[in-house]
Amino acid sequence: MLYDLSPTIRPETPVWPGDTQFQTHLSWSIAEGASVNLSSITTTPHLGSHADAPFHTEPRGEGMAEMPLDRYLGPCRVVKVPPQPLIEPRHLEGIDLTNPRRILFKSESVRDRKSFPERFTALSPEVAALLAEKGVLLVGMDTPSVDPFDSKTLDAHHALFRGGVAILEGLVLDGVPEGVYELIALPLRMAGLDASPVRAVLRTLEA
Repeated sequence: MLYDLSPTIRPETPVWPGDTQFQTHLSWSIAEGASVNLSSITTTPHLGSHADAPFHTEPRGEGMAEMPLDRYLGPCRVVKVPPQPLIEPRHLEGIDLTNPRRILFKSESVRDRKSFPERFTALSPEVAALLAEKGVLLVGMDTPSVDPFDSKTLDAHHALFRGGVAILEGLVLDGVPEGVYELIALPLRMAGLDASPVRAVLRTLEA
C-alpha cells in the first residue's frame, strides 16, 4: 500500500510569505496549432513537500545536487506528536530513534492548507540536537519548517545540518498511522539550489 505525502501543487498553493509563488505558462499549445503542449514553470523550490539542502542555512553547505540519495530512501518511522509549538525531548521518550534512522513527525498542526500558517509545530533545539547525536539520517515534518515561523536563528536547521541529517518539510501525513514504512522522497538533481520539491510516498512493509 502507498501513502502519498505530497500535496497537489497549484498557483494558489501557499508559500512562505515573500517567497516566489508557483506559476505555469503554456509556451506551445496544440489548440493553437503547435505539435505539442509545452509548459514552463516559475516557483520557489520550497514548495509543498520539499527537501531542504544545507546550503539553505549554511554559507558553505552542500547544495541539493550534492545531497546523498540514501537519506531520502529507506525505512522510516512515523511518530505522532502533540500539536504544540515545539516538539520537546519528553515527547520522544520510549521511541527508538536509531531503528529506523529516518523519522517523520505527524503533528496535525496545519489544518488549513489554503493559506500559509504562522503557527505550527516545530522542533525544539534540544530535539534537533538529540536527533543529530543519535545518528538520524532524515527528519520529516508535516509543517512548513523544522523551525518556528518567527525564528531568526534557525537553531533546528543548524543542528540537523551539522549532524548530517536531511530535512523534509511540508509533508501531508493525514490518515497515515504511526508505524514503520519505506520512505521514497527523492529530490531533483538541480545544481546550485538550496531546496527541491519531492514526490514523497510511504510504502507499507511486508509482514
